[in-house]
Amino acid sequence: MATPMGAWDDPRRVEEYVARVGQLPPRLAGEAMLVEALPGAPRRVLDLGCGDGRLTTLVLEHRPGIEAVVAVDSSPPMLRLARERFADDPRVAVVEGDLRDPIDRFGDFDVIVSGFAIHHLDDDRKEQLYAEVAGALLPGGVFANLEVVASPTPELHATFRCAIGRTADDPEDQLVPVEAQLAWMRGGGLRQVDCLWKWRGFALLTGTR
Repeated sequence: MATPMGAWDDPRRVEEYVARVGQLPPRLAGEAMLVEALPGAPRRVLDLGCGDGRLTTLVLEHRPGIEAVVAVDSSPPMLRLARERFADDPRVAVVEGDLRDPIDRFGDFDVIVSGFAIHHLDDDRKEQLYAEVAGALLPGGVFANLEVVASPTPELHATFRCAIGRTADDPEDQLVPVEAQLAWMRGGGLRQVDCLWKWRGFALLTGTR
């Protein structure tokens, strides 16, 4: 998970997060749906907010023909973990970068993925980033964003928070309803835009170039 610099620079917080993310069955279900959304033979992949490299690893396991991955994050402890994970995999370049900055410097891709990162950006930047994603995808390319989204009511949000083991909201979260994000994706130039999967406040938002 990538957030603005300073929020995830505490190694203890990163260690706690990494230790628990694989224990949530709904998250595992969302990751399985993301894999289903991938094209059959992508060559180049961009992972926005790669964290410790969990999502990049999943994509490589299911699409072993991938030639190159650019994995971007802003958290020094997360970057350290990702670089350790991929130290022996020359396909993966782990790059320090803030999602508040334009992504065009990374090049063009067949697939762009993100896992629980974009919801930390303000709404204007989210909308702008979706347009940048559309511009960075090659024709036929796929964007898959596994994300935390706003619940329809405060009561449903409280139920979601309880279901994932939280007693309070993360102050860095800037959650947006699914419908608004799908509209931003379409407006940015993505096509075949859809919410392929949703469980309470988790959703998989996808689109193609």
